[in-house]
Amino acid sequence: MSDDSRPSRTEPPSEPRTAPRTAAVIPAAGRGVRLGPGAPKALRALNGTPMLIHAVRALAASRAVSLVVIVAPPDGAPEVKSLLDAHALPGGTPGGSWGSTDFLVVPGGESRQESVKLGLDALPPDYDIVLVHDAARPLVPVDTVDAVIQAVRDGAPAVVPALPLADTVKEVEPAAVPGDPEPVVATPSRARLRAVQTPQGFDRATLVRAHETVTDNVTDDASMVEQLGEQVVVVPGHEEAFKVTRPLDLVLAEAVLARRRLNDGF
Repeated sequence: MSDDSRPSRTEPPSEPRTAPRTAAVIPAAGRGVRLGPGAPKALRALNGTPMLIHAVRALAASRAVSLVVIVAPPDGAPEVKSLLDAHALPGGTPGGSWGSTDFLVVPGGESRQESVKLGLDALPPDYDIVLVHDAARPLVPVDTVDAVIQAVRDGAPAVVPALPLADTVKEVEPAAVPGDPEPVVATPSRARLRAVQTPQGFDRATLVRAHETVTDNVTDDASMVEQLGEQVVVVPGHEEAFKVTRPLDLVLAEAVLARRRLNDGF
């Protein structure tokens, strides 16, 4: 029998490759004492709109983000749900989604770490990439969000946006009495230091393992992943992704929004 008489072999069609699904968790349960008394920091108005709404819109602006989980104050979930409905983006459906992005509100815990864990627990199983974003960084550009997501897609288990430091940094021995002079211990090289921002992006399984393993009270989720021995990588941050913590930051944020309205009609 010649080779020509053999039955032809048909290759099975290749499965279409789909990008991993991305969800974002926004812990918004903090009181924001440095901004003074009143509403929780995330609910403070910025150009007439709560900072939380600006932050949700910033993440929903990324086509890769299909779910945003907002972690509300422990007793504030109904208020946050009402707030989201009242500020729904064009084309959104009150109570469910804004455009192509779904949202979910869950009550938070007593600490940021606990609140992020509660947000993670609320995620459906079909999300592989998780962003964790500070509600107090309401003006992060979508390009920064997308850069973080792409770095995780490319294989990094944890990614943080960050900026080089403009100021010289001193390591000091903290004073026993606040306000007393503090002796300088060392002057680290600025070339090796970065000021970290959010959103921080993670392979979901890595972030879940970090929250199940690390019990120290840390200031960001990337630090928890570092304690697992996993590598955290840095991508360029953006000057407009600053954290609104003090009254002067509100003035700067208002100025950024005013410039955006002039330049982009934002």
